Amino acid sequence: MRYSNLLKTMALTGVLVTAACRGAFATPAAGDAFPDLASYKLEGKLPDSLKGRIVLVDFWASWCGPCKMSFPALNALLKKYGASGLVIVAVNVDEARADMEKFLRDTPADFTVVRDASQKLVSKVDVQTMPNSFLLDRDGKVRFAHTGFERDKTPKQYEQEIESLLKK
Repeated sequence: MRYSNLLKTMALTGVLVTAACRGAFATPAAGDAFPDLASYKLEGKLPDSLKGRIVLVDFWASWCGPCKMSFPALNALLKKYGASGLVIVAVNVDEARADMEKFLRDTPADFTVVRDASQKLVSKVDVQTMPNSFLLDRDGKVRFAHTGFERDKTPKQYEQEIESLLKK
């Protein structure tokens, strides 16, 4: 009898620990506040203020094929919507800065690029695949999230979502 109580207690403890960890490291969903980028020690310079702007946060890596395809589309989005309030912040997750720099030489970015060398932001938002992006409203809340990049589909989705947020 005591053994079964011990097992139940251990099982309950495991569930509670798992729930607590998921709360600390969970992918933000629509309506969730996105972590304040300025509070993380990201390499590179963030825009002075993101408040009141539509922000596309894109997590990427140099080894990611779809990331290479996404950069021209992100450049085009910034060109089209930047004057209306869109800001794009691409967060690199490479361990070696040189890998990021080589990627950027081959695939230029017209938007802000920072590097999460400590992997703290990546862990906080539980990024599991590349690219992984979050479109934030003017209040810094997640409105849309994307995993992966499809050349024929994703840019159109971004445009529709950005236009809907700019209208608000």
